[in-house]
Amino acid sequence: MKMVKSLILGSAAGLVAMSGAQAADLPVKAKAVEYVRVCSLYGAGFFYIPGTDTCIKLGGYMRIDTTFNGGIYDQPAWSGDLGLGDRYRDSFASRSRMAFTVDTRTATEYGVVRTFGQADFQFSTLGGSTYNPNSLATNLGNNAQLLDTPGGGYVAVEFAFVQFAGFTFGKSASAYATPWHGYPGNNSSFLLGGHDTVTGVNNIQYTAQFGNGVSGTIGLDDPTVFNRSSVYNLAVGLSAAGVSGNAYGGVNMPDVVGNIRIDQAWGLFQLSAALHEVDGSYNALTGAGSVAPTPLSQISGHPDTKYGGSVMAALQIKNLPTGAGDDIKFDATWAKGDTKNVISTSATSPNFLMVGGGSGQLGTGQSVAFGATTDGVYLPTASGGDGTIHLTTAYGVRGAFNHNWDPYWSSSLFGGMGWVRYDATAQANYCTAFYASNPGTAASPNAATSTCNPNYTISELGLVTRWTPVKNLTFSAETIWAHLSTGFTGTALLTPGAPLPTTAYAFKAQDTVSFNVRVQRNF
Repeated sequence: MKMVKSLILGSAAGLVAMSGAQAADLPVKAKAVEYVRVCSLYGAGFFYIPGTDTCIKLGGYMRIDTTFNGGIYDQPAWSGDLGLGDRYRDSFASRSRMAFTVDTRTATEYGVVRTFGQADFQFSTLGGSTYNPNSLATNLGNNAQLLDTPGGGYVAVEFAFVQFAGFTFGKSASAYATPWHGYPGNNSSFLLGGHDTVTGVNNIQYTAQFGNGVSGTIGLDDPTVFNRSSVYNLAVGLSAAGVSGNAYGGVNMPDVVGNIRIDQAWGLFQLSAALHEVDGSYNALTGAGSVAPTPLSQISGHPDTKYGGSVMAALQIKNLPTGAGDDIKFDATWAKGDTKNVISTSATSPNFLMVGGGSGQLGTGQSVAFGATTDGVYLPTASGGDGTIHLTTAYGVRGAFNHNWDPYWSSSLFGGMGWVRYDATAQANYCTAFYASNPGTAASPNAATSTCNPNYTISELGLVTRWTPVKNLTFSAETIWAHLSTGFTGTALLTPGAPLPTTAYAFKAQDTVSFNVRVQRNF
């Protein structure tokens, strides 16, 4: 009996212990799920990152472009194999791009803290507009478009910046820029005549709001990529296209930039200014158009650094009587030693070379026009010059009239023009170098049959029409006429570039027309 009692008590204790263990293993009540909440503080599309007070917006666009008789994004046929009109030129070039943007904002006692980034996933026609082996045989790290092979493509970074208490840090639009950059009404990324940092430049800037739509911004821009064209050491010579290697020295100071802006219901008015350093590397560099240093470079000395800059006035007029949403955008720029702010694209500043009679070109056969885009030129004293950098002067205008026919159709008439001018000393030294590098024949030297003048003018006129059948989906067609007028006259024996022959070319203005079609879906 005693044994039975012990067995019963032991079993009871075991059951109690087991039930306690089972109770401990039961799942606890789950924490309430925090669902994504809409953030209405900063406009449509924002939502709170779960567990934080930070709002985020994901967006971007899908864009497909094709340009006929031009480069990607409707670059006119004004240089390279397109400008020569040879058989290496591609009759059309395309790009498919998905842009992905991330925008975060957090309210703080100092104001909104914002971060923004944009990455472009894209696949383009290999080489952009040419299959010339001389163009494609390039170091891959210096030519991202060589990644446009089957199954390839590449990623480009447009913006990556932080904003805090009026300050902006990172890759963003320059404080010099207008809100429309180089796009007053066009698809083309190559409308010349003014500034363009639409894909961002490394900078630090501060914006102050004065009320009633008046603001001021001052900034420091890294000029290395976006605000330098070229400096020529004329002692190394010039090609038959009037260009040379870039003899710029290293960057010693940022560009100092700023603007004053009035932005109200009637439109916008803005004044911008920039201070830009122009410095040459050395007096003694390797010849034949190259600018590589030699063991004599350091002891040869260098030209003194010069400082140039530019100013821009911009105007937007809204509420036009022609229709709802119509507007006019216009900007005008003057620059000295800061040519990139006139001969500007979303990439580098082009040099121009167009040969008439080639495929896709409108000029007469055996004619040529070219233009070198520089911030300054110098000829060392050892080569007969004054050893001083002579800053290049440039000025330009650009604008568009934008009209909405109805909620689905719109058109823009746009244009731009840039003038590049060299002073008398720069012209004399440039022409001496040009004729020395391109002597022609003994019986008929180039100097006897032509007049040298490196000044040139480039102008564009275009029209784009858009159809938006549903919200955020747009089909567009754009055409651009480009005209290059050279200061050279007469004829000269030249070798514009292989595969064209060495022969006599007449200096004449050149024209070309491009056509672009695009479909874009914003999201």
